[in-house]
Formats: sequence, structure tokens, C-alpha cells
Amino acid sequence: MITDDTLARINQGVQLHHHQGQREAARDLFAQIWDEIGGERGDPLHVCVLAHSMADVQDDVRQELVWDQRALAAADLLTDERVAQAGVPMSVAGLYPSLHLNLGECYRKLGDLGRARDCLQRAQAGMGALGDDEYAQLIRSGLDRLAQQLASEPARAADETIR
Repeated sequence: MITDDTLARINQGVQLHHHQGQREAARDLFAQIWDEIGGERGDPLHVCVLAHSMADVQDDVRQELVWDQRALAAADLLTDERVAQAGVPMSVAGLYPSLHLNLGECYRKLGDLGRARDCLQRAQAGMGALGDDEYAQLIRSGLDRLAQQLASEPARAADETIR
């Protein structure tokens, strides 16, 4: 059970976005929390989770990428002890597949297929840190979807040059 008040507030924003369709309200709440925690200078756990969530409510893929990069940089500063202290039921290693998946999606949308494939490989390599629960299945299906999209990219590019 999450025992960290800031993470609980971030979760409220996630609920606003994913379950109530209130994308702007979630973005506003995330921006408020971002200011409160001191932005990138804040607790790496808060920065990671908040940036990861903020990326999901961006309208511009370039801004989404910036937030996803912030989340990854903050994850690199985390310890399993800090994650456990906050009541998060996974190790730091368990955060990386989702972080790399989101980065891969951004790079794919931006047409940087090499980086997208690199992120896909990193995410797949980190899947062993996850169990076989609903969360892991969600990440796995996202990785499968990204892999399929990337596999069709060269063929689509070739089709467009023929026309």
C-alpha cells in the first residue's frame, strides 16, 4: 500500500486522466505538484512517478518525450529502499520496462526508429524484474504493440517511396 502523500496525490491525477477523462485537470494537478516538489530537484521517486504521469497528458510528442526523459533520469537516482519506504510494491528495476516503453513510443512517433528499437530492446530486457501480474501484462502488451509497429515501419517507408 502506497504510504507517500505525494504519490497518493499523483495517483489522483492519474485517476482524473485515465478513469475520468479529465486530461487538462490531471495536467494542472501534476503541474502544481511539480512546483511543490521543486521540479527536477525534488525527491527522485516523486520526480520519476510525476514526470512519467505528466508525459501521458501532453498534447505534443516532443513535450511528452521531455517528461519521459525526466522520469528515466530520476529513476537512475532511485534505490529499492526508497521505493519500499513509500510503499511501492516493486523494485526500481521494475520501473524501467514502462519507462523505456514510453520513450520508445515517443521516438517512434517522432520517426527516430533506431532509438525506438533501442528502447524496445531495453524494455524487453528488463521484463524479468516484473512478475506475471496485471501490470506486467499491460507492459508486455504495450511492448508487443510497439514491436509490431516498428516491424511495419520499414515496409511502410518503402511503400511511400514507390508512390
